[in-house]
Amino acid sequence: MKVDVSSLEVISPKVQISDNYIETDYEYQTSHVKRTANGRIQVHPETAALKIRTDRRVPKLGVMLVGWGGNNGSTLTAALEANRRQLQWRKRTGIQQANWFGSITQASTILIGSDEDGKDVHVPMKDLMPMVNPDDIIVDGWDISSVNIGDAMKRAQVLDVELQDQLYKSLSTFKPRPSIYDPDFIAANQSDRADNLIKGTKFEQYEQLRRDIRDFKQKSGVDTVLVLWTANTERFCEVQAGLNTTMAELEASLKANKAEISPSTIFAMASIDEGCTYINGSPQNTFVPGLIELAEHKGVFIAGDDFKSGQTKLKSVLVDFLVGAGIKPVSIVSYNHLGNNDGKNLSAPQQFRSKEISKSNVVDDMVESNDVLYRPNEHPDHVVVIKYVPYVGDSKRAMDEYTSEIMMGGHNTLVIHNTCEDSLLASPLILDLIILGELCSRIQIKSNQRADAPWISFKPVLSLLSYLCKAPLMPRGAQVVNSLFRQRAAIENILRGCIGLPPNSHMMLEQRFDFASITNEPPTKKLKSAAANSCATELNGHVAKVSAVTSNGHYANGNANGHTNGRNH
Repeated sequence: MKVDVSSLEVISPKVQISDNYIETDYEYQTSHVKRTANGRIQVHPETAALKIRTDRRVPKLGVMLVGWGGNNGSTLTAALEANRRQLQWRKRTGIQQANWFGSITQASTILIGSDEDGKDVHVPMKDLMPMVNPDDIIVDGWDISSVNIGDAMKRAQVLDVELQDQLYKSLSTFKPRPSIYDPDFIAANQSDRADNLIKGTKFEQYEQLRRDIRDFKQKSGVDTVLVLWTANTERFCEVQAGLNTTMAELEASLKANKAEISPSTIFAMASIDEGCTYINGSPQNTFVPGLIELAEHKGVFIAGDDFKSGQTKLKSVLVDFLVGAGIKPVSIVSYNHLGNNDGKNLSAPQQFRSKEISKSNVVDDMVESNDVLYRPNEHPDHVVVIKYVPYVGDSKRAMDEYTSEIMMGGHNTLVIHNTCEDSLLASPLILDLIILGELCSRIQIKSNQRADAPWISFKPVLSLLSYLCKAPLMPRGAQVVNSLFRQRAAIENILRGCIGLPPNSHMMLEQRFDFASITNEPPTKKLKSAAANSCATELNGHVAKVSAVTSNGHYANGNANGHTNGRNH
């Protein structure tokens, strides 16, 4: 059931609202498991009393794309402009309007409860919390090709021609900044595009990137800058003691111009040292141990790796379903062919190996979750093949065969053909990484049992963005989660917690039991819930509105004083 978000309220004494913050009293419930010497499993339910604070002041956000002139970068820029101008164009099937289909923040909804008739009520995810509006995002970036973004859009051959014609004039004014080109890390077949390069040593390139970030921030007037890699897949770099296993080693190796310091790692170092969140959208091992230590030391967010937009996303759903249903996948064979520049770069063996690794590990945690089906260290046979076929362009073909063991030695085989318009799937996902990555900088928690307890931000490794990444980067010691349902539920329930709602358990006890005989209330409980653009809390007998602050510092119902990035240092 669709609901006008302007009518939504959270009525709770546990939510406090000020000009700058939404604060909630929250009981976080989890379970701690112990294994005894005799093999018994003991489960200890635990509850932590927390406060969750969200800064309502949405900054003016700037995004710098590495690989701005590629298919993803040009398509995202075009989509931002098309949606900002609410463009429409004629296709063979009729009039098409610009939209953000494929984005969880802009085009998905969240279940918030049931109404008086017992019907589910959903609201758009973007309306739960104060989030950056895509129309307010300012884009800049780097590319090894000097082609302007209008011509890059034409070169990509992703969007309909009539839409390209409407966008070309404005996009052709955007010119990428020179970038780093190291032919040892990307395929040799990319050399013909490399005419827009930062010269000098690796340290000189790093210093230039820092100047670029500061220049963009100063000239654009943005409050916060986020840097995202959407350039070519690199080969894996070596991880060696004395080279990059600590922050000190990495910084020394950069200054010594060591050959194994990759361009993506240089971009990440520059971004972190400028205090900018850095997101890696390709599968290479950008985040070597020394780089993770640098991010932790600086308290700057990093996230990755590799956009999860098509075949791998489906695989994380299907294997989760099969294993959860007690069916045992024993063979997974995935074949792809594509014809865009990503496919051209991946036709080189070392670059393909980076992609193969990120696509192959996606089933591991789901297999390990079921020791009824799998013995220790047992895994399905899993093969990934990628071929370059220029004619198909951005329209990637993915074919998968899943063979599973079923009851009494039987077998079940699923064969799936998936046509993925690669950049049209990746661009809304990039938008989500940007919006959720920025939002995380404004969320903090602390203990509710001590008045002097400090506010704590997310760990620098933003594992909450795993839903959007093939090979999720996790904080030290944390377990990798690839199950798409669990990844999505984590995002949804953290957003709910920020506005004082409990996790969505799907128990629906009020519909499965006769609640009238228990509570003396109607069987379907009257539920109202929240949207950050218009939610309320009942404090001292009155209702206080919660509205997001726009990027120019104005509330829908008043004014705000200044901006912050929401992080305490």
